[in-house]
Amino acid sequence: MTDTGNVRPLGGPPPPPTGTPRPDAGAAPGGRGRTTVADTVVAKIAGEAAREVPGVHALGAGSSRALGAVRDRVPGRKGGDATRGVKVEVGERQAAVDLEVVVEYGVPVLLVASEVRTGVIEAVERLAGREVVEVNVAVKDVHLPGEDEDDRDEEGGSTGSGRVV
Repeated sequence: MTDTGNVRPLGGPPPPPTGTPRPDAGAAPGGRGRTTVADTVVAKIAGEAAREVPGVHALGAGSSRALGAVRDRVPGRKGGDATRGVKVEVGERQAAVDLEVVVEYGVPVLLVASEVRTGVIEAVERLAGREVVEVNVAVKDVHLPGEDEDDRDEEGGSTGSGRVV
């Protein structure tokens, strides 16, 4: 038996370039069904891609980060909210992403925003098969060294009685 896994039939269309969504990405071969991608899936992909960019401290505005920190301390809850600071609109073939970002002090804000945009577009198109029509990056804050409550605790500072309130 001959292995023809990487050979396309003569006269057939060439395969699409790797990393770009196909126009029929949601359709099953022969029209026997379709695949949908939930908004949450795209939001998690976009959030992780944004967090991987050097200079990004966190996603989400101050209030959502504070609320998320409280939720993260609830016993039995695993990890943080992967979609915090991420909003998406997902269609059959396209997606739009809005991000709220906190950058580290000392990094060029516009460069970080540009790298976030590029990383999110590449990740969503590659992993979710959706053309990204826009990525809006709202830089909501700058993280200063020693600004976190956890940093003060590690440096020997006191937060009161030692109880979590």
